[in-house]
Amino acid sequence: MEINIIIFLNLLLYSIIVSQSFSYIISLEDVQRKMDAATYITFRKQTDKNFLKKFSKVVYGTIATNTLLVVMTSNYTTGLLFITAALAWVALVVEILLTLKGNMPINRLVNTWTTENYPDNWEMHREKWLQVFRKRQVLNITGFLLLLIGAIFQ
Repeated sequence: MEINIIIFLNLLLYSIIVSQSFSYIISLEDVQRKMDAATYITFRKQTDKNFLKKFSKVVYGTIATNTLLVVMTSNYTTGLLFITAALAWVALVVEILLTLKGNMPINRLVNTWTTENYPDNWEMHREKWLQVFRKRQVLNITGFLLLLIGAIFQ
């Protein structure tokens, strides 16, 4: 019974992370590409401020429940749930590292800009941010799908 609760919580939290990726696939990437510099700067600053406050709790909860799931299933290392949970954990850790080393430095840089004072190559920074985020999308969607597979076909 406890493992089912951990699976449920892990899937729920991981789905919140994946929802950001799907939002970008559906519209947010295209919307950001159409923004002028001032609008983009305002959008990034507001998004960053809100995400730092709220999203980090989701990430911590996801890594904690995923780690617990891996530990709880580690007595059967050839089992599908252990394998998929372990791979989902790896995907999440790599995604977090890409966030910390790729997107967050760009966010910090954009947060120093004003709508009147920003570099001429601001679009290059936006593109770099989106490139890193696309890698993160692949990782977190893959990790989530692995968890679903493990949970359904265990």
